[in-house]
Amino acid sequence: MTENNSTPLIRLSAAQLAAKLAAREVTAVEVVQAHLDRIAAVDGGERGVHAFLHVNAEEALAVAAEVDAIRAAGGAAAEELHELAGVPIAVKDLIVTIGQPTTAGSKILEGWHSPYDATVVQKLRAAKMPILGKTNLDEFAMGSSTEHSAFGPTRNPWDLDRIPGGSGGGSAAAVAAFEAPLALGTDTGGSIRQPGAVTGTVGVKPTYGGVSRYGAIAMASSLDQIGPVSRTVLDSALLHQVIGGHDPHDSTSLPDPLADLAAAARLGNVDGMKIGIIKELHGEGYQAGVENRFNESLELLRQAGAEIVEVSCPNFKYALGAYYLIMPSEASSNLAKFDGVRYGLRVLPEEPPLTIERVMGATRAAGFGDEVKRRVILGTYALSAGYYDAYYGSAQKVRTLIQRDFDAAFAKADVLISPTAPTTAFKLGEKLDDPLAMYLNDVATIPANMAGVPGLSLPGGLADEDGLPVGIQLLAPAREDARLYRVGAVLESLLEEKWGGPLLDSAPELTPSPVVEPVETLVDAQEAK
Repeated sequence: MTENNSTPLIRLSAAQLAAKLAAREVTAVEVVQAHLDRIAAVDGGERGVHAFLHVNAEEALAVAAEVDAIRAAGGAAAEELHELAGVPIAVKDLIVTIGQPTTAGSKILEGWHSPYDATVVQKLRAAKMPILGKTNLDEFAMGSSTEHSAFGPTRNPWDLDRIPGGSGGGSAAAVAAFEAPLALGTDTGGSIRQPGAVTGTVGVKPTYGGVSRYGAIAMASSLDQIGPVSRTVLDSALLHQVIGGHDPHDSTSLPDPLADLAAAARLGNVDGMKIGIIKELHGEGYQAGVENRFNESLELLRQAGAEIVEVSCPNFKYALGAYYLIMPSEASSNLAKFDGVRYGLRVLPEEPPLTIERVMGATRAAGFGDEVKRRVILGTYALSAGYYDAYYGSAQKVRTLIQRDFDAAFAKADVLISPTAPTTAFKLGEKLDDPLAMYLNDVATIPANMAGVPGLSLPGGLADEDGLPVGIQLLAPAREDARLYRVGAVLESLLEEKWGGPLLDSAPELTPSPVVEPVETLVDAQEAK
């Protein structure tokens, strides 16, 4: 990203903001206020982005003021500040936070406040990164368009009539709309990478277990992973280093020491690396403009010294079907705790008798949306007596085959590459009545979750047909996240040289609200009613 003295603070990358803060060219309060002003200008109203469910202005400014005071005082405390201290961040509203509501985009948790912070939030606080607020999502992360939020859809900053991807469309849209330089998302089948693809941002799903899931409301425990959302590959690497590492609170957390991911992003060399094109993840069924940008990316990597090879992963064609058995099965189990008894919404039946079963039924009927109900019913059926082996058990066997496909592919290539999504962003409402068509958006991202390998999506350019962003996906072996940042940073640099700058520089300007005032977020508006 090119920087000059007239570049607005909200347009700077996290790394650039960190450098300016360290040099005391700008204060953290100024940086946070600039982003709060941007949120107020473009997030609310009928034609707002609606990326945020809650804005955390008071606390964010207080943390920023603390960082400024430490830097002004100098000494050891100032030297010990984290590199990203004072750089603001948004958090997907599936990740619990003290002092802010956590709704998971659902009526059943409307107004609920967690008594503890997620591990990743604790790490953000330790790094003194001001949290701007909580971002919108498909209810309990179930969706590919952020249209299934109980509090209304988020809009794509490139075209406010289109979806920003899902389930983490709020985090991706906030970063794409320059409302936040960084955000956290969760990725169960592509919910960080697919929104990144359609909004022109960078989204990373770390190796399963590489970032603690403690405090992320679980949808599918064997698939979920928290990861970074940003505008540059380096920014994602810097944030990944903040949130990554072992956590004793998470039984699936890897004990491995975290690699120097930022150093990998700064390496700038793919000479001699083998990059594998996944035969099953491009071609038929992919939009022509997506294929064109993908092929251009391959050529740029070839010119940079990488060897391009083709690999075949024949069992990937079964990944979507297997995923939509495993994920709903785990979701139906994880969501059983929302029973109207312990916490969250409670709805009493209109007529007696008043039993726990009837309270649970009334609460879940009122509190869950259609997509959540659909997946809970599907998952409960797949786990039921007489069907477990035929459905859930068979899906787990397919999962093993997908893992073996990855092993064979990585024996031939250091990193794999594919389009992130088969199409660009579609219109709001276009696929709401066709769940199967909606599910197909995740066809290229789901295999990584099934195998636990890391994936990164970065902007690949604009499609010829509609001028909307295309995503390029990189996949690496488990525990080799650094390879993603190494290759991703090189490809990003080559693409920006081709375009003449960052892709988001060519995004349409959002029209600010006529009156700029503290934004009334979707959840805040509901609570006011």
